[in-house]
Amino acid sequence: MKKRWLVGTAEVTKELLLILSIVASAGLITLLITGQRMALTVYNLPTLFAAYYFGRRRAVEAAIASIMFVTWLHIMHPSVLGKEPEALLGWSDLSIWAGFLLISAYTTGTLYEHGQRRLRELRETYYGVLQILNHFISNDKFTQNHSYRVSIYSTQIAQEMGMSEDRMEDVRAAALLHDIGKLETSREILYKAARLTEDEFMQIRGHVDKGIDMLSSVGGSLQRILPIVLAHHDRFDGSGYHPAKGEEIPIEARIISVADVYDALVSDRPYRKGVSPFEARDTITKAAGKDFDPRVVKAFEAAFRKQRLEVPEVLV
Repeated sequence: MKKRWLVGTAEVTKELLLILSIVASAGLITLLITGQRMALTVYNLPTLFAAYYFGRRRAVEAAIASIMFVTWLHIMHPSVLGKEPEALLGWSDLSIWAGFLLISAYTTGTLYEHGQRRLRELRETYYGVLQILNHFISNDKFTQNHSYRVSIYSTQIAQEMGMSEDRMEDVRAAALLHDIGKLETSREILYKAARLTEDEFMQIRGHVDKGIDMLSSVGGSLQRILPIVLAHHDRFDGSGYHPAKGEEIPIEARIISVADVYDALVSDRPYRKGVSPFEARDTITKAAGKDFDPRVVKAFEAAFRKQRLEVPEVLV
């Protein structure tokens, strides 16, 4: 709770500082501009509308058109922008207004394009995930349900660690797709009741790289989770699938690693019955500092203690 409060406070502080800096800049501009030219604000509207609906290029074009029109008015009919002699627009005022209009056009248009790009990424990711999850459901109910539960456990652990919403979404997506490579692994090997041979074990290990190959074709923000999926079987002491260890492993992957093992322990498998949740918790706790990040284990224990790891079977 304290960590989440600190993260939230930091975000609010950043927003307040940004607002205060904008207000301070506006105050400084007011001091530099001696005359009040309220009529000029009318010519800001085309630029704002162009930025909002069409993006940066059209916003800059609208700003240039507005500047040219106001300049023409200033030369041909200066009294339009100021009825009284002391209110007449000066070239310094016009230059400052034009400069900030161009900056506003460029900035607002860029923000619009960034928003549109993020929206496209979300759509690409959404459709990609739907296709992948549909593939899960039609081919392997156990793997799909396991991934669903791991995504819930991982998200609860990430929340306990005070992660931001964006990072928790990455954890959720990576957990849902962490075992997708098993779709390319033989069902006979996955559900074999006897001990695996060395060759069969290597095929099981290959599901990580196969998953990366499958996910690489999906565009958008899903690309961010590839390093997480690649590292979810790495161990904190370096004894996992890859030589990475400790902080070299993405924190999201360290979280999924704990959630993955917890669900594997409590679930029934063809070669053994699942253990109780308390036994699984003790197993994970004992492996802190070796297989698992101690900080993640601490958050896992907190979520377990609060009964946030009780997840019903997903219906498919």
